[in-house]
Order: sequence, then C-alpha cells, then structure tokens
Amino acid sequence: MSNLLDSIKAKAKALNKTIVLCEGEDKRVVEAAAEITKQGLAKIVLIGNEAECKKVAPNVDLTGITLVDPETSEKTAEYANILFEARKAKGMTEEQAAAQAKDRTMFGALMLKAGDVDGYVSGACHSTANTLRPGLQVIKTAPGVKTVSSSFIMVADEKLPHPYNAEGVAVFADCAINIEPDAQQLADIAISSAQTAKNIVGIEPKVAMLSFSTKGSGNDDKYFKSVPKVQEATALAKAQAPDLAIDGEFQFDAAVSPAVAALKAPGSEVAGHANVFVFPNINAGNIGYKIAQRFGGYMAIGPVCQGFAKPLNDLSRGCVVEDIVALVAITAVQAGNN
Repeated sequence: MSNLLDSIKAKAKALNKTIVLCEGEDKRVVEAAAEITKQGLAKIVLIGNEAECKKVAPNVDLTGITLVDPETSEKTAEYANILFEARKAKGMTEEQAAAQAKDRTMFGALMLKAGDVDGYVSGACHSTANTLRPGLQVIKTAPGVKTVSSSFIMVADEKLPHPYNAEGVAVFADCAINIEPDAQQLADIAISSAQTAKNIVGIEPKVAMLSFSTKGSGNDDKYFKSVPKVQEATALAKAQAPDLAIDGEFQFDAAVSPAVAALKAPGSEVAGHANVFVFPNINAGNIGYKIAQRFGGYMAIGPVCQGFAKPLNDLSRGCVVEDIVALVAITAVQAGNN
C-alpha cells in the first residue's frame, strides 16, 4: 500500500506541477497545502486569503503557498470573460459570468481552463455536484471522450493474503458518478479506467466488464436488460480500443479466479486475471468497493475523476489531510500524462 503511494508521490515530485485547492476556508485543506508544499509534491495555489486561512489553521506555515482571493484578484475579470464565452450559448449574460467567476470552485476551474494551473482539487466542503459542475461547464471532456467518470484505486493490505490479486492493486469503476450508465457510457468508463490503471497505478490493464452473468450464462431481458447492456458495452469498448485487454461479461469469480475462468470463460485473456473492474451501475460499484474496503482490508484511494480535458478531482467531504495529499499527488501525475 505504502509502496504505491510512495511511487505516485515520487512521480508527482519529479513533475513539479501546479495544483489549485479551492477551499482555503477549510482547515484540512490549508493543512494539506502546507504538507504538500513541505514534501515538494506540487506547487499549490490556495483559493482564500491569509486572514481566513490563519483563522481556520492558525499554526500552519503558509510559506511557499500562493494565496488567491477571487474578490480581489486581477485575473477575475479575465476569468469572467472565459466563463461568458463558454456559457453564452446557454444564455449566460456577462453580469452572471462576472458574479459566478467569483465562486471559488468556478474560479479554480477557470484557472485550470486558462492554463494558470495544471490541475484542480476541491470537494472537502462542497458536494460532488458543486465540485464537478464547473469542470463540466468550462473544462469539458477530453477529445474523443463523451463520459466523465470516476474510479477507485484499491490497494491491498500487505499484511493480508490476496490470492486473486497478485499485484496487490486494482481499479474499480464507476463507483461515484454515473448512476445507471448505458452501454456507450460503460465502454467509455472501461477505456478511461484502463488508462488510469496504466498511467497512475502503473499496471498493465486487464479490464473485466462485470455482471451477474458470464458469457451469456444469465439473462434478465424480462426485467432490466442489464446483461445485454454489458455485452454491448464490451463490444463497443473492444471496437474503440482494440489494443486494450477488455472482455466480459463476467461474474466476479470468473474475472479473478483462474480455475473458475477455465470453466466459465475458457480462452479469455482477461478472465481469471482481471485487475480493472467495470461495474454495471453505481449500486454494484459503490457496494463492491466498500465490501473490498471493509471486509477485504483494501485501501480505497479516490474517487479519481476520468474523462475531463484537464485533471480535475473531487474529494470526499469526510476526507482527512492524508487523503487530500494523496489526491493532489494523483492529480499532478494525471497532469503529467496530459
């Protein structure tokens, strides 16, 4: 577990990227900004003013951190114009843009859009919707990507046996954003999650499209048609990314157990060896990662956002300082892969 985080932090340190943290009013964020700066993981821009930061975290050394207040920044008018140009087709007026540009999450997204920072992290005291909406409005999706999604990097406890996961790490998706993805969205999630596995985790992805059925063993046409959806998603993902190892539909045991795979999916290069798991909907994904976390002793890092044109990530409102530090490091590595 520590080895992976150490590796990610080492990559971040070498890249020396600039990351904006949008919530200078939150004690945890101010403390994390100082810790990230101390470790040299990234250059930090903290949205807030010195008096506010000192009030919530009086003992924190702000040396080396750039503080920016949207109310007084000389860039606010420029960012408001960027927002107006991005949203005028949707009916936004210049006055509305000027007001919204001062919102801290929006201001951070506009800094990222303008190229003044390399990545964005928020969400310690804002909802996922409020954190991701500015990204969807001004950063938008990467070329060729239609679906913004998320994944958790699941890291095994080194003290516990993990016979079905030799690498000790896996990627689970989508457990946080897309509630009931259609086949095309599932395909997008699979491809984005494979890129996360390769670029952030450093493993060669073997992507399993999960279901309660393996290669047609079950069907629910009468009810929800979830099995045909996963089958279609698998075909779409293979067509879009023929160089990736993607297969399904699989039950979880067929995806991870070579013995079960030999019985249920003989000849598959993924079955029995999967390390990236795409769940059919958010119910399955959220339940699945929490089972692995609580029963299996896995550490869940994330959610890591996927599919944006530039790195933009959402914290849990229950996060601690170490979570913020880890997500900033991941965001920096994402920026290095852009």
